[in-house]
Amino acid sequence: MEDIQTDVCIIGAGSAGLSLAAGAVQMGAKVVLIEAGEMGGECLNVGCVPSKALIAAAKQAQALRYGASLGIAPIEPEVDFAAVMKHVHGAIAAIAPHDSQDRFEGLGVRVIRERAAFTAPDRLEAGPHRISARRFVIATGSRPAVPPIPGLEEVPFLTNESLFDLTELPEHLLIIGGGPIGLEMAQAFRRLGARVTVIEADAAHGREDPELAAIVLKRLRKEGVEIVEGAVVERVSQQDGAISVETGNGTHAGSHLLVATGRVPTTDGLGLDAAEVEHDKKGITVDDRLRTSNRKIYAMGDVAGQGQFTHLAGYHAGVLGRTIPFGLPAKAKNGHIPRATYTDPELAHVGLSEAEARKQHGDALEVIRVPYTQSDRAIAEGQTTGLVKVMVHRGRPVGVGIVGHQAGDLIGTWALFLANGLKMKALSDTVLPYPTLSELNKRAAGAYFSPRLFENIWVKRVVGFVQRHVP
Repeated sequence: MEDIQTDVCIIGAGSAGLSLAAGAVQMGAKVVLIEAGEMGGECLNVGCVPSKALIAAAKQAQALRYGASLGIAPIEPEVDFAAVMKHVHGAIAAIAPHDSQDRFEGLGVRVIRERAAFTAPDRLEAGPHRISARRFVIATGSRPAVPPIPGLEEVPFLTNESLFDLTELPEHLLIIGGGPIGLEMAQAFRRLGARVTVIEADAAHGREDPELAAIVLKRLRKEGVEIVEGAVVERVSQQDGAISVETGNGTHAGSHLLVATGRVPTTDGLGLDAAEVEHDKKGITVDDRLRTSNRKIYAMGDVAGQGQFTHLAGYHAGVLGRTIPFGLPAKAKNGHIPRATYTDPELAHVGLSEAEARKQHGDALEVIRVPYTQSDRAIAEGQTTGLVKVMVHRGRPVGVGIVGHQAGDLIGTWALFLANGLKMKALSDTVLPYPTLSELNKRAAGAYFSPRLFENIWVKRVVGFVQRHVP
């Protein structure tokens, strides 16, 4: 057994762990990084990167079908699914060197490819290594949640960890779960030529603003995705190669089954009790400085139970990148963290929903709606399905939801506003290039100020006085 002493020991080489390791070692700290699986974690290997590569291929296929409104004769694309998956894995391979063991060892990080488990509050073991550190950071991420559905253990099913290993297009893909992952993959596989049925126990896209979610669901249904809501799965079975999903209001049969019912934090086998680290089914309990109940141990990213987004994990790494090397009391906030679902149209959100904002601010809340039809660029590109919805309290946006083309990019402006407490005036004073979709955000600011200027009697009186009396 090799004894190692270091300044920082990080468990998990996903987005959060890699970011913190690179920053800390380049600022002079001794860093040990432990990873039992693939470098780059879930996002690179089975999450964000492959899913967006698949969505890009599906979007290209769909573009061939819908050119008539722009004067282009539509054609049915010939999809080579094996080539599509080659593109998906090519995207992973292109990014992998940035997250590789060689790169991080080149930076000076000691990388250990073993499973880690705490044996004491100040010590852990990873394979033949016993490691002590001034600070430990747990960044083990999350894994697919597999619900206890009768019969599921006897049926071959996919999760995001195995979905991208397919080499043949499913004839009929059944998806249990109508959240972001389920809906993104439903649309992508439908556009690539598969029949798709989404089975959701509650409301599809239920976390999102119902007004915005309805626009996404309408598009998916129009494209041929069957979305069954309020259908609790009671049993799963397989007979003669066909998979059946039984619900309280009907049975659905298909060739393949994808389980997309959320994710759970990866805490198994870490020895958290030996480390005196409090945790529950939501993840590891942390304070606003991302410290656990053991002051020597921090947690960040999905496993910290504050959200499951790669950009949140990167933000957490930035917070600890100030705390650990410099001892600064940096705190993590959550109210300014955006999220996006990459269906077509996209749906993005930051801050409070309309319901949350009304509950918090009551009659003082103003809700601004700007449809995509008010964007010249959207009209020119035939992308007029969408809406920008801004919740404003006393001149400041407190929440924004956007559904439409490139909503995930447009939400960035509002994330900046919420992170820095900016007022709507800052956007109305900004000059944006024409014609761009970003003008939709500025139109929201204009819609907020217009009644204050054009419907205010005192403004009219002042202007009238100036016009009559000021030479």
